[in-house]
Amino acid sequence: MNTTTVVDKQTKQTNPNLKKVKTSNGIKRTASLILNVFLFLLSATCLFPIIWVAYSSLKTQKEFSLNIISLPTQFHFQNFIDAIEITNMGTLLFNSTYVTVISVVLTLVLGFVTAYVLSRFTFKGRAIVYTLFLLGMLIPIHSLLIPIFALFNSVNIANKWYTLIFPNVAFNLPIVIFLIENFIRTIPKELEEAAYIDGSSMLKTMFYIILPICKPVLATALVLSFLHTWNEFPFALVLINDQNLRTIPVGLANFTSSFTVNYPQLMAALVIAILPVVIVYLVANKQIIKGMAAGAIKS
Repeated sequence: MNTTTVVDKQTKQTNPNLKKVKTSNGIKRTASLILNVFLFLLSATCLFPIIWVAYSSLKTQKEFSLNIISLPTQFHFQNFIDAIEITNMGTLLFNSTYVTVISVVLTLVLGFVTAYVLSRFTFKGRAIVYTLFLLGMLIPIHSLLIPIFALFNSVNIANKWYTLIFPNVAFNLPIVIFLIENFIRTIPKELEEAAYIDGSSMLKTMFYIILPICKPVLATALVLSFLHTWNEFPFALVLINDQNLRTIPVGLANFTSSFTVNYPQLMAALVIAILPVVIVYLVANKQIIKGMAAGAIKS
């Protein structure tokens, strides 16, 4: 008998579970394949609407009416020019940009300082303050639309260039504080103690030592705040009446006429509106991934 055959038989006899292990590995590979296919299909369903809007913006109205799914036979870039002129896109972009930038900067600064204090200091009423911020994430913001409208009118701060900054900062703060506070808890306190021994003040320690470490979670908070502020519609519609102060969501809502809608032009305007969001995400993409990975690891 061949020596190799004898060895194989002995191996099978001494390892009775070998076949079971191979079967288990095969099941795991099959399950992994099915999961990957499912996730791929799920991702495709999420990406297709964006791709559809992008190529539909290059079609003529006739082409879109005949078949809304088909690709354009010829690129019709005139839709973008018409969309910019009809919606006064320059003014809308400027208004949305300054409202978003100011709101996001204030949200991140206030959120970081508040989160640092809540995570590093123990004081009377701390639990109440933290609970109130958590409750801020549970309150449906649209239920506050009428009270805020009445309040802003009574103190004469409605329909101003800074009107939308107040609600945007207020509604973004709870989730930003929650994210940053949980991230700071994973940072060893020994870093700050060493800085204090070297003569660093609390502000220097907070902004020169802790802040750089928090870049991943700050990037995540930035994207979330940016998305919410850039896409905010109800408060922008109710609190702003001046056409020169309108933001992009309101401008797009006014794009349609009473009887007809030029969908390719509307989609061209949508493409212009979502470009800043895509750019911000691509810039902060790596930091967001780092933040998600860091949040999954306990110190």
